[in-house]
Amino acid sequence: MGRTDDVINVAGHRLSPGLMEAVLAAHPAVAECAVIGVADRLKGQLPRGFVVLKDGIDIDHDTLQGELIAATRRDIGAAAAFRQVTIVDPLTKTRSGKILRKSMRAIADGHDEPVPSTIEDPAVLDALRPTLRGE
Repeated sequence: MGRTDDVINVAGHRLSPGLMEAVLAAHPAVAECAVIGVADRLKGQLPRGFVVLKDGIDIDHDTLQGELIAATRRDIGAAAAFRQVTIVDPLTKTRSGKILRKSMRAIADGHDEPVPSTIEDPAVLDALRPTLRGE
């Protein structure tokens, strides 16, 4: 939660993606998650969440998204402007298990991000690119 380089600036409010991730991870259907700040013309950045469901969980995606957005609004506040959660499988990680948030953020912002040499499975990042770009 102390990733200062990942602070999301929403209309002048400096928000911790780690705090938002803690709210998402508290949901019983979520196995793991990541929150990144995506560029926005009006507010500077907007938080965008990505969650992986636990094995065997069968839940309507719209219902889960609504619950996660409501929990974030309740626990962090409306200033977070957290309105977008995408269910993915899986998240892109390094071989040591760290989620590649910097790469995810760059792709979501429209930059042509090279594949890091420490990536565990480059196919996961390639599969995630259209989702990150909002396609």
